[in-house]
Amino acid sequence: MGQVREGARLAAWAVSGVIGLAVLYVIGVLAFGGAEWITAPFRGAADKRENTGGSGEFRQTTYEEFFDLCAAVQNAEGTIQGLREEREVASETRLTQIDQSITALKATRIESVNTYNAKAAQEHRAPFRDKDLPYRLDAGAERTTCTN
Repeated sequence: MGQVREGARLAAWAVSGVIGLAVLYVIGVLAFGGAEWITAPFRGAADKRENTGGSGEFRQTTYEEFFDLCAAVQNAEGTIQGLREEREVASETRLTQIDQSITALKATRIESVNTYNAKAAQEHRAPFRDKDLPYRLDAGAERTTCTN
């Protein structure tokens, strides 16, 4: 019977030793960067969420930026229309100036449309575009509507 007890005691010490080594290994892994490696996917998702959804200033700025870009397109269209009306009664010298201004305003309008569309397509900005604003603006359209 003494040998059985001695064997059981040795087995208990062996199991305790293995468990102790496992605990030391886990502590070592966690102490030397293992926790960062294990939690990297979760921290990455949280960082992404914080960078876009967490910043109130970013949300507000992006929200207003879409309205500003759409308004810039409408302003260019309004100015072009005003110049076309003026063109009907303008002198020969003024006609050249009006034509140059219309060309420049068309380029500015197209640039604003392209900027709006590019920002609306960006995954981190799109959620902050107002639901009443169009998803995309049409560069070929005669008139732009900034509400759906």
